[in-house]
Amino acid sequence: MKALILAAGYATRLYPLTKEKPKPLLVVGKKPIIDYLIHKLDGLDELDTIYIVTNQKFYGIFEDWLRGLKSKKQVVLVNDGTTKYEDRLGAIGDIELALRWQRIYDDLLILAGDNIFDCDLKEFVECTKACPQTFVMGIYDIRDKSKASKYGVVEIDDKSCIKNLMEKPTEPVSSLVAMGIYYFPKDGLNLISEYLKVGKENDAPGHFIHWLLKGQEVRSYIFKGVWYDIGDKASYRQANSRFSI
Repeated sequence: MKALILAAGYATRLYPLTKEKPKPLLVVGKKPIIDYLIHKLDGLDELDTIYIVTNQKFYGIFEDWLRGLKSKKQVVLVNDGTTKYEDRLGAIGDIELALRWQRIYDDLLILAGDNIFDCDLKEFVECTKACPQTFVMGIYDIRDKSKASKYGVVEIDDKSCIKNLMEKPTEPVSSLVAMGIYYFPKDGLNLISEYLKVGKENDAPGHFIHWLLKGQEVRSYIFKGVWYDIGDKASYRQANSRFSI
């Protein structure tokens, strides 16, 4: 199994904090956001390599960070070549690029690089073993539908399969939201390039999942515990308050 951390965004909503520093390297508590993700991934025996896709603007900063990183896994940086927000490839474009350039053909965990949580990834991986050929998406119950419009909103059936996924709907039908944690089976990785070839939205992975639902079963896994999606200064302050304890 491999893991891919998405860290090529430009985080304009966090300017000036992210003007010269990538969001995953912002410090929460006493360490960068991405270090929390690496720590979670280090605990997975099934995993051997962590790929981090970033951009040309911040590639050197990530190289400096990587030199000081202590991880049990092989960690590989991937440069998507972009230098500004207007040229970004989008999350799905970055996934496709990493798969192609690194010739990845293995079961893949995908994590958004601005996620911070105290949930256990081991249980998520165990869940994927029950249906290893099925896409699985990590979701979280924020328990307030009125706040769900900032996220990808998920509907599930009584078997925990995804019925529908809507990116940032104006009127959310559920308080279950996408966390930015996914399991893609190796035999389904080719569907990413197929999706992009038909000219679909290349930004949020939720658009790809929505497209998958037309012909694939996608299962869900509800994470418990504390989770922050560092999308703005308010959530960054909240995460710092929680994880600095």
